[in-house]
Amino acid sequence: MHKLKGADFKPTHFLWEVGNGVATITINRPERKNPLTFESYAEMRDTFHKLQYVDDVKVVIMQGAGGNFCSGGDVHEIIGPLTEMDVAGLLAFTRMTGSLVKEMRNCPQPIIASVEGICTGAGAIIAMASDFRYGATDARTAFLFVRVGLAGCDMGACAILPRIIGQGRASELLYTGRVMTADEGKAWGFFNDLADPGEVLDLAKKMAERLASGPTFAHGVTKKCLHQEWNVSIEQALEIEAEAQAMCMQTEDFRRAYRAFVAREKPVFEGN
Repeated sequence: MHKLKGADFKPTHFLWEVGNGVATITINRPERKNPLTFESYAEMRDTFHKLQYVDDVKVVIMQGAGGNFCSGGDVHEIIGPLTEMDVAGLLAFTRMTGSLVKEMRNCPQPIIASVEGICTGAGAIIAMASDFRYGATDARTAFLFVRVGLAGCDMGACAILPRIIGQGRASELLYTGRVMTADEGKAWGFFNDLADPGEVLDLAKKMAERLASGPTFAHGVTKKCLHQEWNVSIEQALEIEAEAQAMCMQTEDFRRAYRAFVAREKPVFEGN
């Protein structure tokens, strides 16, 4: 069967670059602080789905152009049309946006969000749904759905955000729509680390390079278990992890690590 190559993807609604096992998505509408459209939502969803079938992408970095991450759904191209839709159309839209998060969580590659400036609405959700988040000291993150008359339960926020920052803090952000400062995000565990504006991508790249040089199959198993075990008992989790680790022990990377240990060398993983 023909294997897809991430380097061959040609998205039209965001920038896409692949090199050394790392794919970089850049939301590229800087003049409007990088809002999303119906088309960019769908194309991003489809891209993450296809990443299940590639072997040249081991890690994904997400960023925005021009010093901002993403301002959420475009007011004129999404919010306006939504006010004119019937229930069936609205449900099709909300299921489509939720599918973006589903595909982000189901793709085996770790996703790293490099967040500068404005990170609001669906932009905050995309950062939340990533596996790692690095923020600029000027990052302003807001789940501002309530400020446009909507519930805070958008695109999995009520399920995922409390697991990252805690129920009480998530409740405050989702009920009020207020901005979470970068310092709060770091203290609460939303951001893995902070850097000055313009230097955040360096943090993301450093982690991406580290992950890309690691055991690819095992990283995919770790991500899958982190996701699946949200809703299982400890006993079920132990069995899931027993089976997962047994599979990893069949990989050549596991044997490479053992041979390197015996030879007192650093293992060089090849992803299989």
